[in-house]
Order: sequence, then C-alpha cells, then structure tokens
Amino acid sequence: MTPDLSQAKGTVAFWLREVRNSLAACDIETAELDARVLLAHVLGCTPMNVYLQQDRELTESEVGFLEKLLARRRQREPLSHILGEKEFWSLSFKVTPDVLTPRPDSETLIQAALDKIRDRTAPLRILDLGTGSGCLLLSLLSELQNASGLGLDISEAALAVARENAERLGLSERAIFIKSDWTSALARKEKFDVILSNPPYIGLSEKESLPPEVREFEPERALYSGEEGLDDYRKLITRLPDFLAVDGFILFEIGAGQGASLKELLSNAGIREIEIIKDLAGRDRCVAWRP
Repeated sequence: MTPDLSQAKGTVAFWLREVRNSLAACDIETAELDARVLLAHVLGCTPMNVYLQQDRELTESEVGFLEKLLARRRQREPLSHILGEKEFWSLSFKVTPDVLTPRPDSETLIQAALDKIRDRTAPLRILDLGTGSGCLLLSLLSELQNASGLGLDISEAALAVARENAERLGLSERAIFIKSDWTSALARKEKFDVILSNPPYIGLSEKESLPPEVREFEPERALYSGEEGLDDYRKLITRLPDFLAVDGFILFEIGAGQGASLKELLSNAGIREIEIIKDLAGRDRCVAWRP
C-alpha cells in the first residue's frame, strides 16, 4: 500500500527512510538510491546534497509532490521517465517513453569509438542508426569538435527528442536527424568514418524475464528483434559496408552473451576483422568490425 505522505510532515531524513522502505516493499532493488534521487528532485538539489539537508522539514507542497513521484515509481515507472532526463557520458539527455533510457553500459561504445579514432581533430562523419535520444551520436560529437553526424530513426517521436537534445547540448549545427528505416534514406554515395548502432537485440522469448521498467515502459520497437534478438543485426551487416569510408569502422552494441553469435554472423558474411569488446563488468557489450 502506498503510504499517505500528504497527512504528515517530517524531516528529509524521515522521508528518505519512508520512501526507501516503500520502494523496497515493491521489490525495487535500488530503493536507497531511488529514494535519494526522488528527494533531490523535490528539493531541487543533487542527490549527494540530500544528506546535507536531513534536518530540514518538507513543506506540505513538497510532501504532495513527493507522493506523486513515489506513486509512479512504485508502479515501476523508470526514474528517467519520472524525472524526464538521464545522465550519459556526463551529459544530461531528455528522455521520454518514445526512446530507450540511455544506460551506462552503452558508454562502452563511446569509449571504443574514441579509442579507435586516430585523429580526434579530423572532420569525421558519423552515422548513428536507431538513434533514439541521440545519446550515442551527441556524446561522440561532444568529444570530436570537428566531426558532424547523422542520426536515423524510424520514429518521428524519437527524432523530436534527439533534436531537442542536440539543441540543449549546443550540437544542433553538427547533428542532423532524419526518419529512416535503417539505411533506406541514405544515398548510396554517402560515406561515414564511424558507424554506430544500438539496435534492438532482445529476443522475444526473453520478454517476460525483463524488469517491469523495461518491459512495460520502454518502446517495444527499440527492444525486440525476433526470437533470438539477432534479426536486425542480419539486416545491418549486409547493408552497412556500402556506407563505410576507407579506414572507417562499425560498432554495434550487443547483449551480454551475444558476442559469439555476432562473430559467427559477421564471419559468415565474409567479415574477417572483428573485435568483441567487453564492458566494465566483463560482459560482451559491443562488436567492432570492418569489411
């Protein structure tokens, strides 16, 4: 049962404990962190600064606001949707139900791309397929001051979010976002130095095992790719070599444990230069390849 927070006042320390316990009762493993983030949002401070205000008493309006936020989180709505934003690569990205929430694991692609770029001052062209919030493309552009990029997505709603993020980050002059079913909107002559994609890679058979935050709130089109989660990789592997510049490279995000499957798909397509890259937890997270 959701506690009736509007009927009482208390200090920040009191509500921090109440919210944590309420979330823990819903089997939310991150209850402690989530409680701190929600309190910070109500107080208008950083999560770390919540601890510096533990003796402060919340006003009635603040308690009412907290009650609304807590009710949403108890329904397993992601924090990124409740707050409307998510940090990625130390940048703040707007997030809506029309895009995947940027995840720390995806930062592996950004680091892998930067590690492979010989000259970060070069006027590189970057292609991001299934751009969603634009977090991959815009994070790379923030590091590569002379690069420009094109983000493609089949969802107009997602593209609107990506364009707003580009504007917010001051990158709209170097980033263009176009509606496209993968590469269908590209002219054959276009070439890119870096091609990135975080395509759908979850198998339909895994759907019921996903956390409610993902299964019930994130866009299905961006999550699932056939029974094994490999259908969109098969499409992209055959199409992308035509758009890769000389000495360019391609990076796919992959699911944990998909490294062997992707290596086999690429090898069967005649690709020989393949590298599986692990995230900080030691799990397969992306594959780098070139024809």
